[in-house]
Amino acid sequence: MITTVRYAVGSVLVGVVVLLLKYLAYVVTGSAALYSDALESIINIVAAGAAVIALRVSAMPADANHPYGHQKAEYFSAVLEGVLIVIAALAIFRDAWHTFFDLHALNAPVRGLLLNAVATAINGVWATVLVRNGRRVKSPALKADGRHLYADVVTSIGVFAGVVLVGATGWLWLDPTIAILVAINILWSGWQLVRESIGGLMDEAVSSDELDRIRTAIFHHSQGAYQAHDLRTRHAGRRTFVDFHLVVPGDMPVDDAHHICDRLEAAIEDEIADSTVTIHVEPESKAKVSDVCLPH
Repeated sequence: MITTVRYAVGSVLVGVVVLLLKYLAYVVTGSAALYSDALESIINIVAAGAAVIALRVSAMPADANHPYGHQKAEYFSAVLEGVLIVIAALAIFRDAWHTFFDLHALNAPVRGLLLNAVATAINGVWATVLVRNGRRVKSPALKADGRHLYADVVTSIGVFAGVVLVGATGWLWLDPTIAILVAINILWSGWQLVRESIGGLMDEAVSSDELDRIRTAIFHHSQGAYQAHDLRTRHAGRRTFVDFHLVVPGDMPVDDAHHICDRLEAAIEDEIADSTVTIHVEPESKAKVSDVCLPH
């Protein structure tokens, strides 16, 4: 967890550097498109700061009021980032609209584009770092931050191409038009973040691939049991919760049933990192349609 917080703090520092570069690019050019790109960087800094707080909260151990831990705090960070993205998009729409009525030639476009290109390269490298490590440690906050930066990189590339086109053609109306396209792209990015985060808050099940791996682990490590049914899963930040009913012979000693459960829990935890497994043991009279066909 200390590592993930460090990455989040790194995002704040990277965001400040990128913002300064992009804002300087806007100052030297006066471009509405570059201004929109700089404005999104402000959102990156605020969102990264929220991720730092969320990661610290999610690392807190379970307590009497939160017996399942605080992992879902990360989803609130991702939701906040999505909301901030929407606010940034509306601000860009407003500025672009006013620019349509005050068109002017760009100043020092080459210098501004070079500054913007450096900022974009920094964002691209850091986005890759965040997404890779977010997947590795199963952190929704880091992955959301990384995907947002990827969207920022795509936006910056579009802005770069657009400003070059404005300078080459003299079509000043392209500058605010590009800014509006940037805002639309930002809105879509925000919607994706909010949708995924709400799915986590609503206890969305694991992916089909992860579910298959869980079923395979149960199949190969359930010797002595008759059946496994009512398999359920959910994500809560980095942690995955798995529970199911295990049918064993009615006359099986408790110690033997407990041994089977220990073996299954270890197998699932080896397959799905950071998982919590709960198994409800039942006699064969409780058998029903099975989720996992067990070997006999």
